[in-house]
Amino acid sequence: MSARSTGAPRPSGAALYDRTAIAERTEALGAAITADYSQRLEPGAAVVLVGVLRSCLPFLADLARVLGVEAEVDFLALSRFAPHSGRVRITRDLDIDITGRHVLLVEGIVDSGLSVGFLTGELRRRSPASVEVCTLLDRGVRRVLPLEVRYAGFTVDDSFLVGYGLDFRGRYGNLPDLRAVDRGPLGHNGDVYVDSLYGSRSAGGPAPAALASGGISRSAAIVKS
Repeated sequence: MSARSTGAPRPSGAALYDRTAIAERTEALGAAITADYSQRLEPGAAVVLVGVLRSCLPFLADLARVLGVEAEVDFLALSRFAPHSGRVRITRDLDIDITGRHVLLVEGIVDSGLSVGFLTGELRRRSPASVEVCTLLDRGVRRVLPLEVRYAGFTVDDSFLVGYGLDFRGRYGNLPDLRAVDRGPLGHNGDVYVDSLYGSRSAGGPAPAALASGGISRSAAIVKS
C-alpha cells in the first residue's frame, strides 16, 4: 500500500522476535557472559557494562538482571556521522574510570560497525583490562568495518526494525517486541504505523508469533571464543 493511500499501511511482517524469544536469548547471552567473566574478574571486582544510548536501554537493563557476576553500568552517547567528513564525536562520556577494568560494550544493534569500531578504539585508549562487544542484533550484511562481536543474540538481514529500544525519530522504541516494517511510508509520516503496531495491544489481541515469516534472516545466539 502506498503512502498516499487513505488507510495506514500494515507493517511488512508480524513480530520478528517477541518478548519471550528476546528474554530467552538474553538469558543465553547472560549465561555465556557470566561464564567468561567469572574467570576474568578478580574477587570483588565488577565488569563495567557500557551502554550506547539510546537503543541499548531495554536490552542492557534485561541483560544486567540475568548476569551472575557483579556489574557496574555507565553510558556513552555519540553524535550522528557528519555527512561530508564521516566523523563522529562523543556527546556523553563515561563517569567511571575504566583503567584496568574489564569493559563490555552493549549495543541494541550493530550494522556497519563504524560507531562501535570508533567506540572500542576510544575505550581501549583508556587502558582497560579488556574490551568486548555484546549486541542483541548483529546486522553483518551492512558491515563496512571488520569488527569482532563476541556476544550476539540474533543475526538479522537488512530489514528495517523497530521496537525494544529501536525507534524511528523517537517513535516505536517502547514496543516490547521487534518488528520489521517497510521504511518507505515513514519518510512521509512517522506516525503511519501507530494504529497497526499499538492498536492490537490496546485491543487485547493475541500475542504475536516469535518469528515472522518471509525473507527475514534469523539465527540463534552467537558467542565467539
